[in-house]
Amino acid sequence: MDSEHEYDVVVVGSGAGGLTAALTARLRGLSAVVIEKTDRYGGSTALSGGAIWVPNNLYLEEAGQRDTPENARAYLDATVGERVPAERKDAYLGRGPEMLRYLHDRTSWVRFVYTPGYSDYYPERPGGKPEGRSVEPRIVDGRRLGPEFARMRRAGLPTYGLTMTSADFGKLNMVTRTWQGKRTAVRVGMRAVGALLARRRLLSLGEALIARLRLALAEAGGELWLSSPFRDLVVEDGRVTGVRAERGGREVTVRARHGVVLAAGGFSHAQDLREKYLPPPTTTDWTHASEGQTGDALLAGIRAGAAVDLMEKVWGAPSVPTPDGPPFFLVADRAVPAMVIVDGNGERYARESLPYHEFVDRMYEHGEPATNSWMIVDARAKSRYIVVGLFPGQKFPKRWHETGAVRTGRTIAELAAAIGVPAGKLEATVDRFNGFARAGQDADFRRGDSAYDNYYGDPTLPNPNLAPLEKGPFHAVRVVPGDIGTKGGLVTDADARVLRADGTPIAGLYATGNCSAAVTGETYPGPGATIGPAMTFGYVAATHMTAAHDPATQGGKP
Repeated sequence: MDSEHEYDVVVVGSGAGGLTAALTARLRGLSAVVIEKTDRYGGSTALSGGAIWVPNNLYLEEAGQRDTPENARAYLDATVGERVPAERKDAYLGRGPEMLRYLHDRTSWVRFVYTPGYSDYYPERPGGKPEGRSVEPRIVDGRRLGPEFARMRRAGLPTYGLTMTSADFGKLNMVTRTWQGKRTAVRVGMRAVGALLARRRLLSLGEALIARLRLALAEAGGELWLSSPFRDLVVEDGRVTGVRAERGGREVTVRARHGVVLAAGGFSHAQDLREKYLPPPTTTDWTHASEGQTGDALLAGIRAGAAVDLMEKVWGAPSVPTPDGPPFFLVADRAVPAMVIVDGNGERYARESLPYHEFVDRMYEHGEPATNSWMIVDARAKSRYIVVGLFPGQKFPKRWHETGAVRTGRTIAELAAAIGVPAGKLEATVDRFNGFARAGQDADFRRGDSAYDNYYGDPTLPNPNLAPLEKGPFHAVRVVPGDIGTKGGLVTDADARVLRADGTPIAGLYATGNCSAAVTGETYPGPGATIGPAMTFGYVAATHMTAAHDPATQGGKP
């Protein structure tokens, strides 16, 4: 039997974008509920690094990282270009800092800190910043959540009981190479011991961001429904007036007096939609997105008349399939020295240390051989650096060898036989790369020339990203074109309103996050350029709804 509920604002999806929308609505005096399909809140945000890329924000200013709107706009123009309307880019750059200031001033929980030196992904382009623009959430004690701690989505990252920030990891990767890395290891270890003694449940990265937003929403009086799958929009006389969902095994109608915000992520876990929109090969086995993302919000928006864009794109994440669970996302690993990535013919085809989104684009551009890629490291790299989540010198799990997830050879020729590529070609590729490494310059792909490459490289080497592969045994793991989410979705305007193909807004319907077409177009400007826009346009949607019902408020701004 259908039952009915009513709120000012109804939000579908409990990632950072959805929680920000509901929190903003509550802080502006509107009643709000977040409807979450699964039995855990946090979405893909909880599984992420938790960084946000919002130029000119207060945390950057506090850290002495001054920027200008003109500089940030020059960078977006140099990366995103004209693929996205100027008014949306301007809204992102203008309203993002406003959002962070508002949540800082109006809550006691939403707090970030600058991540030193975590470069923009294209720092050499006009407006790019080698020192970076990203901020990450401060560590928080999960015990503050009370019973809600058990209901939060957990990342399950291979941190071995340690609580690490992005800034920590960038240094810890060099624990065998630099004193800074060793000091960071001691600090992280002492943090773990202190938390154990004090019985604290420290959270960092995406978990910390979700915990902080959840604490702020609870403090503000916002509601959150778990295990409540969204089914469809309620549309009356051309206006979205609510949603239909399931709760407790019953269908319910949830009325939205001011509007509905779709923030339920993309379609990474819908194989039929992947095959319809994404380039082949594509499989749900390669995604890092949370399991609830099957395109529900996207399809509902389309049924309501919405236009879509960027449907063929994903937030690319080159990944290693493992026998023990989800694939491993290669971030820092692709920048370490004494490592190459080759295709099924045993040849390099891209700069290994490219921003991860672009590396996946290169895999698809290269064609079928690249979907059978291999990352190869020598024994020296394995002993010096963190590789596929394993600490320096830590052996690959026995099961990885048994299942073929990792292949090993005493020589390059023996490794070639193990991974099924022509030995002569692989030997020639490694010999050529080794010559570049000894010279300190990659003449083929310019690996190490960017400040972004260097962030995860070895600062003790002339080129932080280059060293020859010389010492056996040699190890190889397969690399596939994974994703952290799909990038295409509902077309929205500068106020986060969902648009029809003719450019007119669908009254009462807003969208943010990966169920909307990305404001960054086909590219990825910097660390956190997924979550930053999701939070920004969640905030924008709620402020626009407030303005629409409060003539004294102009443009939805505080």
